[in-house]
Amino acid sequence: MFNNDKQTIEELNILGKFRQGSVYGLFAQVKTRGGEQLLDQMFRNPLQDTTSINQRSAVFQFFQQEKLIFPFDASQLTIMREFLDTESGNNKILVLAATLIKKLLASVTRDERYKKMMQGLQATIVTLNKCFQFVEPLSNVTGSFQNRFRAIQNMLQTPELEQLRLIDIYTSLPVKTLAAYEYLLKGRMKDKLAAIMEFISEVDVNIAVGNTAATRGFSYATALPPAMNKLEAKGLAHPCVERAVGNDLKMDGQSNVLFLTGANMAGKSTLMKAIGINFYLAHMGFPVAASFMEFSVSEGLYSSINVADNIGLGYSHFYAEVVRVKQAAVAAASGKRLLLMFDELFKGTNVKDAYDGTLAVTEGFADYKNCLFIVSTHIIEVGDALQGKSNIQFVYMPTIMEGSRPHYPYKLEHGITEDRQGMLIINNEGILGLLEEKNYEP
Repeated sequence: MFNNDKQTIEELNILGKFRQGSVYGLFAQVKTRGGEQLLDQMFRNPLQDTTSINQRSAVFQFFQQEKLIFPFDASQLTIMREFLDTESGNNKILVLAATLIKKLLASVTRDERYKKMMQGLQATIVTLNKCFQFVEPLSNVTGSFQNRFRAIQNMLQTPELEQLRLIDIYTSLPVKTLAAYEYLLKGRMKDKLAAIMEFISEVDVNIAVGNTAATRGFSYATALPPAMNKLEAKGLAHPCVERAVGNDLKMDGQSNVLFLTGANMAGKSTLMKAIGINFYLAHMGFPVAASFMEFSVSEGLYSSINVADNIGLGYSHFYAEVVRVKQAAVAAASGKRLLLMFDELFKGTNVKDAYDGTLAVTEGFADYKNCLFIVSTHIIEVGDALQGKSNIQFVYMPTIMEGSRPHYPYKLEHGITEDRQGMLIINNEGILGLLEEKNYEP
């Protein structure tokens, strides 16, 4: 099971239909309640099997390439689901008697149950016909979902459902016929109808995900066996950032540590979030914001990007950072294959302790060759002390000066930054000048 670390999910803004800028919201273009539930389930349960991941990606690609349009009416599906969810008796005669009573009550009172039965059966007939029209031509199209199309087509061609599909919904149905289908659909055919509804939810999600990939220009990652311990991407960007700059990345067991430096606002945190989000999406089999991506299947993802203090537990910011590193260390020491990301380690303490802590933690995690580790820091001197480690890549997000103003290209370069623009930015903002004006009034 892929480790769904709560803090990581929060930091990367993975879940949340109504949460601004969430990754889930990017793909939440489904039209049905069943599709929404399935999408949520996929987001909460990334896959851990190479074949399953690649097969799901292939299905999304098929729907995207075929440019399929969701043919079902969401309101009809809701009526059908409500109809199928209501209980019915397991005795045919009793079901007929109950139907007669409902019709009688409908004629002398305002009882709506008979009307809802009629509407439910009509919605079921309409939906089954649309489903058959959708799958019939696709069952002969070679692709990753062909067997699924054929299975549903065969189900819809069973004598009972085929006869039901041929009923004219615009004619008044005899009570006996209505009762017969009430008994049949909620009894012997219940599992088949549930399978068809599940199929419709799958179609809803597959079309929504394929459309998002097409609209955003995403591609599909290829899952590799865990033992390869590889993560490679070209043009990798944050999927929720419009016109985001893409970067190339390559990590493996022989080069499993990325030591990232750069000035504030240069894009370090966004890059780390982009890596984490795309890594998570790739394990779901979903499209990624990259022109190319290959990854070895992992057992989880840990990040420490926006660690906050915890007043309730009495944790300072620094202690919260230490606890977070300990959690990741325990997970790595257990032998799990993980992607670990730490942004600005130990910024809640003094520079000397932050230097010593960042150096020790980076050296320690670097020895776990079955994990991939990314650490960013402002303390560029740590990089000098790590030069002897052959499995550490040194990269930075550059700052280009345009006169006295910094410009950030957000393009990853190899090496350790020498940018030190902190005081320059302070001076550009005129802070010192304001402090020197004794009579300054805001």
